[in-house]
Amino acid sequence: MVGRRSLGRRFGWLWAAYAVSAYGSGLGFGALPLIAVLVCRAGPAEVSALSAVGPAVGALIAVPLAPWVEFRRKRPVMIVTDLARFAVMATIPVAYAFGRLGFVQLLVVSALVAAAKIAFNAAGGAYLKALVRPDDLLVANARFESTNWSSIAVGPPLGGAAIGLFGPVTTVVADALSYLLSALGLAAIHDREEAPRSTGESPVRAGALLDGWRHIMGHPGLRALYLNNLLVAGLIMATEPLLAVLLLRHLGFPPWQYGLAFAAPCLGGLIGSRLARRVVARYGRPAVFRTVGTLRAIWLIGLAFVRPGVVGLVTVMTVELAIIINMSLYTPVLATYRLEHTPGHLVARTLTAWSIGQQVSIATLTALGGLLADVTSPRTALTVAGLLILATPLLLPRHERTPRHEPELPRSHHA
Repeated sequence: MVGRRSLGRRFGWLWAAYAVSAYGSGLGFGALPLIAVLVCRAGPAEVSALSAVGPAVGALIAVPLAPWVEFRRKRPVMIVTDLARFAVMATIPVAYAFGRLGFVQLLVVSALVAAAKIAFNAAGGAYLKALVRPDDLLVANARFESTNWSSIAVGPPLGGAAIGLFGPVTTVVADALSYLLSALGLAAIHDREEAPRSTGESPVRAGALLDGWRHIMGHPGLRALYLNNLLVAGLIMATEPLLAVLLLRHLGFPPWQYGLAFAAPCLGGLIGSRLARRVVARYGRPAVFRTVGTLRAIWLIGLAFVRPGVVGLVTVMTVELAIIINMSLYTPVLATYRLEHTPGHLVARTLTAWSIGQQVSIATLTALGGLLADVTSPRTALTVAGLLILATPLLLPRHERTPRHEPELPRSHHA
């Protein structure tokens, strides 16, 4: 099993820091839109802008941060971005306590947190590659994936209960404190990280901003996986607000059933992530990309056939469970491949480019999905998304190239 393999004390602290942050974010999941509605009296257009425009602006802010992350020690960057997120999120309960909380502040917080998250993940990926052995990368990524899905399964229901008991900004406080605890966990690693090797590049040159995309688009395997990921992630995330309107407004599902329909299937993430290394060892990574990459795309169309009552609830949970199991198996394999096929001096810029592209794709397709739903209906928009995603497996790579200077993952049958 994945959980029985020891990756050392330093990875243990890194994983613990990630877990604290992930569970804090799980508790605070959806908190900003909720606060916008309950406190700022925001309308549908403002809530949509908060969910789409804020992260998209954050992605733009992250573009010039990529070279800054690349040419610095990664653990201090992670600590700084954690502290920045703590400080930014903490402004919300402070403003609320003084009766000064407004929608613009929520929009700014959303953008800054999104930018800091992209920078943190870029630094984290580069740090992980230097921290663990190449043949342990998949195990490490699978542990992060498992933690991520368990936090989503547990966090939102507990967060909803906490908001009901203690008020609308309760989960924001918990989320902010989780970033502070994450920074303390990272500080506890106490390693002497080597400074990035000089490549003769200037981190402020204009071309440095685009080097991540150049690497992705110049690598056949990464290019195919990147384009596939843009569409799959964007189309899946675009269905969330559409399904919320369909279930809550059109089909009359009570809020507790709506929450259950999304929280319970997240436990499937524990299944997929724990199977990742074993499946790769048995069938090989190219087969995982082709087969699991296809399986994660074929289920979404099922959401277009949701009906009222128990049958509808079971339909949503079944579709979500199937998607999440396949996503959680596929994602750590993709993350490992991406690190193995990216030179050390380009990891931060490549991961930043990947995150920015995904964020922009999600924002764009979510906005287009909402527009289509307004013109037609949520069910029609869900049908279109489900049909479009069926074509995405055509973008998956058919052959895998082994990295020139880094070893291939051993194909052992022992997880």
